[in-house]
Amino acid sequence: MSIDKFEISAYLLFRMLLQNDLPKYETYLMHSFLEVMNTTTRLPESLKYIQHGSTSVYEHSVNVACTSLKIAFVLKSMLHFQVDEHSLVRGALLHDYFLYDWHENESWHKWHGFRHPFFALMNAREVCSLTPTEADIIVHHMFPLTLVPPRTLEGGIVMIADKLCALYETFRMNEKKDPFWERRWYIQLRPCLATIRSK
Repeated sequence: MSIDKFEISAYLLFRMLLQNDLPKYETYLMHSFLEVMNTTTRLPESLKYIQHGSTSVYEHSVNVACTSLKIAFVLKSMLHFQVDEHSLVRGALLHDYFLYDWHENESWHKWHGFRHPFFALMNAREVCSLTPTEADIIVHHMFPLTLVPPRTLEGGIVMIADKLCALYETFRMNEKKDPFWERRWYIQLRPCLATIRSK
């Protein structure tokens, strides 16, 4: 692929993932699951912990869920893939449900990248009844650090979305003033996010 084609492809990818609104049903799913998880799990606690750059673990989880839904929407509409969106959203929101600050200078935090999917799975099982797809999403999202790849399409989608969001957040693209980098779908979810921030 030439540089021009690569640049065009990257531009279109970022435009789709950041600037296009979430479709109506996907927005409804996000609102529904966030409302439930904000009150029945410790997910709001992850607002206190930074994940990448200036992005909290909570915001990162929302980013990954929304990005996963956008990827799934393309796979469904263009390639006619069957995607379990309920498991996709729940698994994405819980994929980093490890509930500690991995930046603290603790010896066991050195292995955070390898171990946190298992902590997240253990914590998620305490508050939710997980489907096999949701468990696959949580425990395999760090592939290739976790040596076994996702076994489900949904797990593969979240794994890719997680890497894309990590890049976006690590390089603080969310802090850029250029409207190109603004996440339109994040604006759609502001009422839900405002509720959790006010508690």
